[in-house]
Amino acid sequence: MSNIAVAAKPRLRILIVSAYYWPETAGSAPYVTDLAEYLRSQGHGVTVTTAFPHYPAWRSTAGGRLAVREERREVLIRRRWVYVPTRQSLVRRGLYEASFLCSGLTGLRLSPAPDIVLGTSPILSAACLSAAAARFYGVPHVLVFQDLIGLAAEQTGLRGGSRVARFLQAAEHRLARGAASVGIAAEGFRSYFAEAGVSPELIFRVRNWTRRVEPSPNDVQSRADLGWGDDEFVCLHGGNLGLKQGLDNLVRAAALLRDQRVRIVFAGDGSERERLERRVRELGLSNVGFVISPPPGRFEALLEAADIVLVNQRASVTDMSLPSKLTSYFAGGRPILAAVSASSETAREIEHAKAGLVVPPEDPEALCSAILSARELGAEFAALGTNGLRFARDQLDRRRILADVETRLCSLCGYPPHGERFEQVEDQVPSGTSGDGTLR
Repeated sequence: MSNIAVAAKPRLRILIVSAYYWPETAGSAPYVTDLAEYLRSQGHGVTVTTAFPHYPAWRSTAGGRLAVREERREVLIRRRWVYVPTRQSLVRRGLYEASFLCSGLTGLRLSPAPDIVLGTSPILSAACLSAAAARFYGVPHVLVFQDLIGLAAEQTGLRGGSRVARFLQAAEHRLARGAASVGIAAEGFRSYFAEAGVSPELIFRVRNWTRRVEPSPNDVQSRADLGWGDDEFVCLHGGNLGLKQGLDNLVRAAALLRDQRVRIVFAGDGSERERLERRVRELGLSNVGFVISPPPGRFEALLEAADIVLVNQRASVTDMSLPSKLTSYFAGGRPILAAVSASSETAREIEHAKAGLVVPPEDPEALCSAILSARELGAEFAALGTNGLRFARDQLDRRRILADVETRLCSLCGYPPHGERFEQVEDQVPSGTSGDGTLR
């Protein structure tokens, strides 16, 4: 009789439901992709139910296809067609959500069945589909909320959103109460769910981790190559260009700064991009530029070439979301100037990191004044970027955050997390075997 290491239980089979996934590079997609691939690397079987890529440009890449199966880094990806609105309205948003849910329901039958379902909710129908899948298979499910959809209906400026906000909040609360555990991207979400009846011990923080890709020599461009003068003070806004961002504020500030050698750069895409470009042309602003969603590496190089980075939100946006761009901003070491509500999750995170300055939203004069002050302060303001870099290193470590999520999933299934997956048992060892029971 000898001791050999054998698997205590088979690996977990995890179904992840998300409207956004690779190759999308904005919003929650990179984080969902990281999580799926990390879980697979730890020996779990991972299937992702998602849509065809469409965000942030809001243009479907389905090309007439209703469904495809593909694989990337051993993660099985099942894509379904969804209706993608090119312009945002309450009705179009409703059709978008409904189509994701209905298309997803047609692809629920998996073999083998999952042991647990994890849903991510920048859209409410992903949470609904997660709950439906968990009930279908009779397994627990976890919901991770990147945005609070009920509050978003009120705060993002979508016409008619306030009329359905109460219904959406009730649905969001009910879905959260039915989950085995609830992950939150921002600390302010905790009270939202606790007050709705979710047990506090079931709520856990899932910070968006740092995803910095170091620029290669080919990624780096001089300011001259980018069309930026050496004597210009460059303020860069990266990420989604949508309704929630309220980016007319930056355009109006740029108009006030047109003779001040200050350049505003939009690096990203979104539903508002074409309208913003048209508005810039109408105003004849030569100090505003647009860069289409730069890939990883190139985006970090753009951050490093800028003097400061900008966050802008509508005044009504307070506790509904925490911009994922902040992790890149912190890790890039550039000081942040945020025109956001003082009571917003964005303001709290920046102030917690001591990485920038918050000014009133929808006030181009205040933003203009802050930009000029940042230029005058020079190294003193730039030092705030060092604080952000330290915060990213100390609080936003990718592997630690992902390992915490894995531990929670394993715990809910009564399964030891990575590093504790195997136990010693007595058994006969046939001649010539190594006794290595490691699972990949």
